[in-house]
Amino acid sequence: MAKTGDKSSTGGGRTPLSRDRVLRTAVDLADTHGIEGLSMRKLAGQLGVDPMSIYNHVANKDDLLAGMADVVVREIEQVDGPAGAWRATVRSQVLAARQTMLRHPWARAALERSSEASPAVMAYYDRVAGVLLEGGFSVDLMHHALHVLGSRLLGFTQELFDDSAATAQGPEVLALLAHQMSAQFPNLAKMMLQISHDEATVVGSGCNDQQEFEFGLDLLLDGLDRLASS
Repeated sequence: MAKTGDKSSTGGGRTPLSRDRVLRTAVDLADTHGIEGLSMRKLAGQLGVDPMSIYNHVANKDDLLAGMADVVVREIEQVDGPAGAWRATVRSQVLAARQTMLRHPWARAALERSSEASPAVMAYYDRVAGVLLEGGFSVDLMHHALHVLGSRLLGFTQELFDDSAATAQGPEVLALLAHQMSAQFPNLAKMMLQISHDEATVVGSGCNDQQEFEFGLDLLLDGLDRLASS
């Protein structure tokens, strides 16, 4: 029987409204318009239902965002590797998660809003924990590894610097910014000058988000590998 206000489930042959359909439609809207452009009214319009009928399937906006984040986490490809090859498997798994997050750039904010890990997130981390244990980690080292890898396991980290806007404007802008900040922040200015030089002389150099992400990941995995080996 259709729920009150659930107009999409009353017409002959029409797809019934469900939580899964609500969440997947919301994900599509967020991919196009971002979280800021997502509203219950827009979502209802996309679904062809009365806005109030959505609340039969999600409690509120926070519940909607949490559910959308779970849809994305479940979308992450599960990487399998040879038994014991934990480093290669975890690295590939993290990079697969990153590709998923890049397809859904709003998902990071949705995940960070949640105060508790959902069953979908817990299942993902549990799978990684299993890879580590099968690779020879003690339970204690596995525990430390999950903490140190943190959100990187889901394909994102909280960056200290967001210089994407300046980088997009080219090496000349970076060099100008470096000179402007050199008196107050001389060491960071040196870094900016190096980035601007690399951008101007070497294609693909400078500050590359993917390269920096993989650099940090490999650094952590190398350290964990030494601890596991000892």
